[in-house]
Amino acid sequence: MSSQSCPVRGAGLGLRRSFLDDIAAKPNTDIDFMEVAPENWMDMGGAYGRKFAAMAERYPMLCHGLSLSIGSPAPLDEHFVHRLKKFFDKHNIQTYSEHLSYCSDDGHLYDLMPIPFTEEAVHYVADRIKRVQDILERRLVIENVSYYAAPGQQMDEVAFITAVINEADCDLLLDVNNVYVNSINHHYDAIDYINAMPTERIAYLHIAGHYNEAEDLIVDTHGADVIDPVWQLLEKTYARHGVLPTLLERDFNIPSLQHLLDEVELIHHYQQQHKVNDVSHG
Repeated sequence: MSSQSCPVRGAGLGLRRSFLDDIAAKPNTDIDFMEVAPENWMDMGGAYGRKFAAMAERYPMLCHGLSLSIGSPAPLDEHFVHRLKKFFDKHNIQTYSEHLSYCSDDGHLYDLMPIPFTEEAVHYVADRIKRVQDILERRLVIENVSYYAAPGQQMDEVAFITAVINEADCDLLLDVNNVYVNSINHHYDAIDYINAMPTERIAYLHIAGHYNEAEDLIVDTHGADVIDPVWQLLEKTYARHGVLPTLLERDFNIPSLQHLLDEVELIHHYQQQHKVNDVSHG
């Protein structure tokens, strides 16, 4: 794992305003780190700005972006990247991840659009990632995304992601739920996908819930509990790549804080289980 891009361990939780005060009121939690979308906090002042600063002092904080649009046909928004750098420097945030997709052209598209899996796109995206890394003076961590169509596909998803990572010399946020969702929607083997990812490039993991639209169509919503097959895939990921930092995402339909902490504790359980197994087989 790249310690440069993700200096955390254990199990984390995506911070949401709905339970910010609840966490602040708890003197101790089993949360090892937190993650936020920088767009939601970088211009925040007043009471919420102070609360965020307190959280960033209390927990190691990662940032997971929403609007970098790394694959967009529109020019890279370098002004936005410079604003990100100021925010990261202010709060000592070392890890910034983004989706391997795009969400804008002449304007914002309000969705994550799939980048064509082509050689041309590999070079285009890798050049943009390298520029972002130069400005931020940090490695970018790119996430495998859920997608529902693959226009202009010339290579498979694994080959595309691997090629981008290698050419850009960046790291990977491996979203285990997205692998599961795509494996159902696009009829591939999720374990083969996990096994093909380069261990040394994986900075950390995401895990989340989703919505079953139909028997052969799953929508990645982050609005439900993690299901057993995804937990099992997380176990397979640990078995293949080691016990990596893992973050629970929950973006809407948010339950009580205790419910979320129970899921974070389940991540700890699987991590500890694999650490024990590693020792017993060592």
